[in-house]
Amino acid sequence: QLQASGGGLVQAGGSLRLSCAASGRAFSDHAMGWFRQAPGKEREFVAAISWSGGSTYYADSVKGRFTISRDNAKNTVYLQLNALNLADTAVYYCAAAKPTAAIVAVIRGEIYYWGKGTLVTVSS
Repeated sequence: QLQASGGGLVQAGGSLRLSCAASGRAFSDHAMGWFRQAPGKEREFVAAISWSGGSTYYADSVKGRFTISRDNAKNTVYLQLNALNLADTAVYYCAAAKPTAAIVAVIRGEIYYWGKGTLVTVSS
């Protein structure tokens, strides 16, 4: 299971850090990612990280502002959100690819586990 947390209300230009805690013993076998769904829009890819943490990939809309990382010892993946703007308002979901799948699986949306989302609201 994946449990995301850390969402909240923040002013434009502010920062938040989202966390996603995973249960189970094989967390380090999974490439992980974050997706988001804004009101009235489809869910979209945000960021991905390989099982080792050595590779990351970002959507163009967040590149340079968001940073994905993971701590396999803590079974947790993080998403640092900086320079937030109104367009970043969404429910953010963490996700895992199937065991041993490459990071590209996450980028393609080939998700094995979805976590419950956490709401990020950016105000002006």
